[in-house]
Amino acid sequence: MANSQKPTDLGTSNHQSAKGQLFVVATPIGNLEDITQRALSVLSSVDIIAAEDTRHTNKLLSHFSIKAKVIAVHDHNEKQKASELLDWLDQGLNVALVSDAGTPLISDPGYAVVNLCREKGAKVSPIPGACAAIAAVSCSGLATDRFQFIGFTPAKSKARQEFFIDAYNSGMTSIMYESTHRIMASLDDLKLALGDEQKVVLAKELTKSFETFFSGTVVELIDFLTEDTARQKGEIVLMLPGKQADKNAIPPEAIKLIQLLQAEMPLKKACGIAADYLDLKKNALYKAMLELE
Repeated sequence: MANSQKPTDLGTSNHQSAKGQLFVVATPIGNLEDITQRALSVLSSVDIIAAEDTRHTNKLLSHFSIKAKVIAVHDHNEKQKASELLDWLDQGLNVALVSDAGTPLISDPGYAVVNLCREKGAKVSPIPGACAAIAAVSCSGLATDRFQFIGFTPAKSKARQEFFIDAYNSGMTSIMYESTHRIMASLDDLKLALGDEQKVVLAKELTKSFETFFSGTVVELIDFLTEDTARQKGEIVLMLPGKQADKNAIPPEAIKLIQLLQAEMPLKKACGIAADYLDLKKNALYKAMLELE
């Protein structure tokens, strides 16, 4: 095992603890220079590294000359391994949890481990770093005041179309992952769900040699990927802008109030009262109500 250090030695706690600590460690999504000094320190110091794919992680550790005990914790065994990891923490061992790339648990394994550790009172600390979703949206040109990460798109066509509609109707930027073998089918479903002119941003191979961003309509993106099928390969992030609220739309409560008032007075007067009560513009209400009628 690597040299065992308590949490205070790793700069993450101000008091000694008999129990070990779980570190959720972000690793590079492509460019190895993106690893943080703190991540290197933790990976060099913990007793055990729980990795999604030991072969992949061992290559990373070898690059930085880190020798450590690495065990596999992935989608198929993490529920069973979670209890084992908790036992090690109880014994005073420190454990690092890593995925193949980026931040663990973000559409990667680790939820069962972290959830059990939290439930049992074990200390869990993040070692922040690269995340494909955040890296992509930061350079997308889409609004980032409100956004949501919604994981991988569904496997079935109908479910994907509903997925895209829900994402658009959320009113915020949506970030999702897609696989290379499904990207074209997904874009066909996006076109069916939201139309040929729906704007979409694709980011792929972030931080790598063939990093690509494409922003345009879904039809333009389909054409771009069809021109050269090599463009369909790699780690893909798709992003959609949310539906913009209609500034001229009448709030449902205004319509209801005006309809109630119309039983006792003319439409124009009812609109005036509703506008004063709800702090809306009288002329806009009146015009909208005439269109509704």
